Amino acid sequence: MTRALILAMQKLGTKLVLIVTGYLLVAMIAIGLTLLASWDLEGGAAAVNQAGSQRMRIYHIAMLMSQAQLPDVAHERIYADVNREVAAFDASMAALRAGDPARPMFLPRDAAIQRQFADLQKRWSQDMKPALAALIASPDPHARDAGVVAYREASEEFVASVDRMVYAIEQEISSKIALLRFLQLGLMALSLAGTVSLIYLMFLLVVRPLNRLEEGMCNMQDGKFDTRLPIESRDEFGSLAVGFNGMAAHLQDLYHTLEDKVAQKTQSLEVQNRELSTLYEVAALLNHPGTLEDMCRDFLRKLMATLKADGGAVRLTEERTGKIHLYIHEKLAPAFVSQEACLDRDECLCGHTAQQRASVVRLFAAGEVPQADYNCRKAGYESVSVFAIQFKNQVLGIFNLYFRQAREFSESERLMLESLGQHLGVAIENQRLVAREKEMAVSEERNLLAQELHDSIAQSLAFLNLQAQMLEDALAKNDLAEARGGVSQMREGIQESYDDVRELLVHFRTRFGESDLETAIRALLGRFEADTGIATTFKQSGTGVPLSPEIQIQALHIIQECLSNARKHSSAVRVSVELECGSVYTFRVSDDGRGFDPGARTDGHVGLAIMRERAHRIGGQIAVASRPGDGTCITLRLPILQEVAA
Repeated sequence: MTRALILAMQKLGTKLVLIVTGYLLVAMIAIGLTLLASWDLEGGAAAVNQAGSQRMRIYHIAMLMSQAQLPDVAHERIYADVNREVAAFDASMAALRAGDPARPMFLPRDAAIQRQFADLQKRWSQDMKPALAALIASPDPHARDAGVVAYREASEEFVASVDRMVYAIEQEISSKIALLRFLQLGLMALSLAGTVSLIYLMFLLVVRPLNRLEEGMCNMQDGKFDTRLPIESRDEFGSLAVGFNGMAAHLQDLYHTLEDKVAQKTQSLEVQNRELSTLYEVAALLNHPGTLEDMCRDFLRKLMATLKADGGAVRLTEERTGKIHLYIHEKLAPAFVSQEACLDRDECLCGHTAQQRASVVRLFAAGEVPQADYNCRKAGYESVSVFAIQFKNQVLGIFNLYFRQAREFSESERLMLESLGQHLGVAIENQRLVAREKEMAVSEERNLLAQELHDSIAQSLAFLNLQAQMLEDALAKNDLAEARGGVSQMREGIQESYDDVRELLVHFRTRFGESDLETAIRALLGRFEADTGIATTFKQSGTGVPLSPEIQIQALHIIQECLSNARKHSSAVRVSVELECGSVYTFRVSDDGRGFDPGARTDGHVGLAIMRERAHRIGGQIAVASRPGDGTCITLRLPILQEVAA
């Protein structure tokens, strides 16, 4: 608590408050003394006036008693006036004795004046007043005349005593006036001295520290970083001086080491720019189309050229066995390549990296691994680095950089190489995904082709096989009529198989060039009408964002399948195709054929299953509406996620 109080007293604000408070206290005391002196003066002046009025009353009483000696005078009226004057004199004496703070009016507190007043009171109450009462009550005129003369003489003496008391009061007032003037002069001196003291203290506590701080700042602006401020106090300006000195020292140190720091920062920026450039160039290489081998080789060559490596390799892991196979290598000796062709996960540095998913850098010359007998060390390399090729926490392989001389990697280089390993992992996984996607697409197309062959050519060939057996039986029986009928049916079956094969060839050769969906559908309907003689119409309405080529080709195949069914099974004379574009693309293929009962059909009949499978692949739905004798309408709906085109 004491330490906190000391620290608080050292603050500039506390000092200023104490100084102003002390100055205010002294000023208030001086003003209070002047007020007290002026109050005493006012009370004494009122007492002088009151005492002066007492003299007048004594003279007035003496004059009234003298008038009472004249003949033919109303003594009762005169004696009544005398009694009123006596009562007024008593009241005035009582007021002088008690004082009146409201006026104010009181006798000075001087002992001599108080004794004089007490003597006057005593003479009045014991001598003057009883004598006056005796004169008024005396029945003898001669005695009253003699008493009046004596009373006048006593009044003169009594008034002289009052004059002496008034003079004493006036002397006391004069001394108080002198004191008041002295206090006023002292207050003026105090005001002058206080103002000068405040100005000096303000200069000492505020102005001078501010001037020094301003001077120090000007010196700092002029480059004089060795400028320091004296610390003369522990207040706020002292704290500012400490902070200024610390700032000046820091700036001086920065100025002296500025060139070195700029050079270091420039070098750091060059390294970062080189690393970013490497990242960008490698990422661009990995995005170029090409085989996995070309991609890995370009990746390795770029890293070797950037880091000046004497050799390098890319190894890929086999997911089933966990072995690490040497896939691509550059500038490695054949013997070393033969030794490193296949490694286990826990073998050598490469195996440990693949198992632990952590980069490894080894300096053989520094004796980091004296107990290990590595093939790369035998091959004469002083440093080897191993970095994992990862994709989503899965190690797809590793890549190595070999150096004939000791080569250390900074933290930023490690991070760059680890990031490049992740980029290579993404590129490798993308290559695999593309290959799998192509394989799946081929498999799906083969499945669809097999289904279409089964529903068309296979059934036709089965029919021809049956007709061939029946023809063989007819020839064995020498039934020429039956044989001719069988040959005719076989000719029709062969023609239908030919038409199916031709339709399949056109179906699977359909591709989009520069034409849009409308042009492709019109071309498809033109070929269908020319081959079958069935009339076709096409109508398009609405507008929407273009479909992707993959979705367009699948939609066109579904329309082809609808037309094929109409040719084979409906006996239609007219087929119409409608296309409504918008947020949902709607394709409708309608014919006026014989129709059928959709509830009585199976999913695998005459291509319906194929159409539904194709629609499912592109996110669409197939709806079949048909009644026997009332034609067929097949609707394909394709929701489009994008907004409708304006």
